[in-house]
Amino acid sequence: MAGRLHHNELLIEAGLVRDLVDRAFPEYASLPLSRLPSSGSSNALFRLGNELLVRLPRQPGGSATIEKEARWLPRVGPLLPVSVPEIVAIGEPDLGYPERWSVVHWLDGDIPPVAEPSSHTDPMRERLALDLAGVVTALRHIDVPASALVDPELGWYRGAPLATQDVRTRRCVEACRAIADLDLDLDAALLVWERAMALPGIEQTATPRWYHGDLMAENLLVGDGRLTAVLDFGGLAVGDPTVDLVVAWEVLDPASREVFRHTVGAGEREWLRGRAWALSLALGTFPYYWVTMPDRCASRLAVVRSVLADAAAT
Repeated sequence: MAGRLHHNELLIEAGLVRDLVDRAFPEYASLPLSRLPSSGSSNALFRLGNELLVRLPRQPGGSATIEKEARWLPRVGPLLPVSVPEIVAIGEPDLGYPERWSVVHWLDGDIPPVAEPSSHTDPMRERLALDLAGVVTALRHIDVPASALVDPELGWYRGAPLATQDVRTRRCVEACRAIADLDLDLDAALLVWERAMALPGIEQTATPRWYHGDLMAENLLVGDGRLTAVLDFGGLAVGDPTVDLVVAWEVLDPASREVFRHTVGAGEREWLRGRAWALSLALGTFPYYWVTMPDRCASRLAVVRSVLADAAAT
């Protein structure tokens, strides 16, 4: 099976998707269907005509994120300053495919380039920093209804206190040591993590706020130097929103990173927790995706290097 990423990957071929669409939504039967060259790790993506995108969970249980997006994104999305995927329809399990799947409107744009630690100051990235800060701030200010606080689908480990990631992150460092061609100073990375574990408040539970949970370059679209859309709200959750700061170490240079920090209003402790989240999530990428998703790993390498450069400069 092409594009296999997980040991329990569901078989999702173009022929199956064609049949699913035609049976569930015959009004789309005449639209051409093609698999995108680069799909996400959670969903297989197929363009349907010029205006639609079909998203199918790659693993068993993926219906939960499809249902969560269908329920909450229409309430959260309109309150954000950029476009988000608009759900057109939800498909049911059929033809041996066991999960629910979605059809959303196609959004035009380009994925923003990753910023290396040596990136020069770029006014375009400063504009991007302001736009990203606008999204993060807007999410944090959306009211959290009582029903969201008790919805198990809106609880995720990325909204938990940073201290809960200590064991996992240390294991990831050790797993990374087994990757022969990983050009990374893992001892320096571990030292940055250990310093983060000494920060005050890493075991405390923050006031629950909305957060995206996977605010990375691959889930962003830009056009004419502006952020135009945020994609994939499968990680949308309620908890500590610090994890959404991780994007600063992937797509922003040092100067624009400070613009982002100032605009979001992140204090020193929160900023360092965000940096630690960026380090932890990036390190967790390499053991799992080193062979199957080289582009993602390249982006995460830039994240770790930016974190290490940032830590060395402070």
